[in-house]
Amino acid sequence: MAINHIEIFLEAMSAEKGRSQKTLIAYSSDLKAAQNEIGDLLNATNEDIQNYLSHLPDKPSSIARKASALRSFYKFLMLEKIITKNPTANLELPKRGRALPKYLSPQEIELLISSAGDTKNSVRLRCMIELLYASGLRVSELCELPMSANLGDKLLIHGKGAKERLVPMHEAAQYALHKWLELRDSDSKYIFPSSAHDGHITRDGFFKILKKCALLAGIDQHRVSPHVLRHSFASHLLAGGANLRVIQTMLGHEDISTTQIYTHVLPEKLRDTVEKAHPLAHNKIKDL
Repeated sequence: MAINHIEIFLEAMSAEKGRSQKTLIAYSSDLKAAQNEIGDLLNATNEDIQNYLSHLPDKPSSIARKASALRSFYKFLMLEKIITKNPTANLELPKRGRALPKYLSPQEIELLISSAGDTKNSVRLRCMIELLYASGLRVSELCELPMSANLGDKLLIHGKGAKERLVPMHEAAQYALHKWLELRDSDSKYIFPSSAHDGHITRDGFFKILKKCALLAGIDQHRVSPHVLRHSFASHLLAGGANLRVIQTMLGHEDISTTQIYTHVLPEKLRDTVEKAHPLAHNKIKDL
């Protein structure tokens, strides 16, 4: 009877590593699926594994999980001296296109802001939408804004990793904030106080009223969220000619590669630039 190395591996993961039943089931499913496609895993080559992963129709996260299961399996076989060469060494996961960020058009943003006037606490909601779109804040940064963050024409943001950044506000956002602070009746340290446990409006609370605002604006609610407003801020700035490094600073991204997802707006902009600036772009095509 042939030795079932997958079962031996799973037993070792349970007894020696204390893996949960859920993890063991996932390992078993992933390894058996690979075995069905590749054949005998003990004789599989790096090319076999690479080819198998490259043709999976799964999401990147699922492919990464399957690759992790294979790596753990072959690491075990190497330690047990069952194989002498690890086919997952230097394994490269197939590159998949990164999902483009969702964003609203400037006209939809204007519609959303104007529709805030038809909701309860409309001045506060209008202010929150204006600040998100004007400054590209994370929703947690917006909800937790302290009064000390307001520097008149800019905001002092304490972002991830306790890093500070100054974010400018245009006049419409400054006005919206001024109007809200005039009506705000609280001695709370937060700009948007609440009776919630944390003392400020919660992410969920803002999310719900923003969805209601989208409904009033006639915009699909699934297309509207605090993060979509942040994406819209960055996308519209870049389309308008803003420097990517400037956008990186305003968003609080540590790595420029994170900000580069917004270059999806560039192809149309580049085409417009060529049509306007290229010396031959306006020439009429003459009949031959």
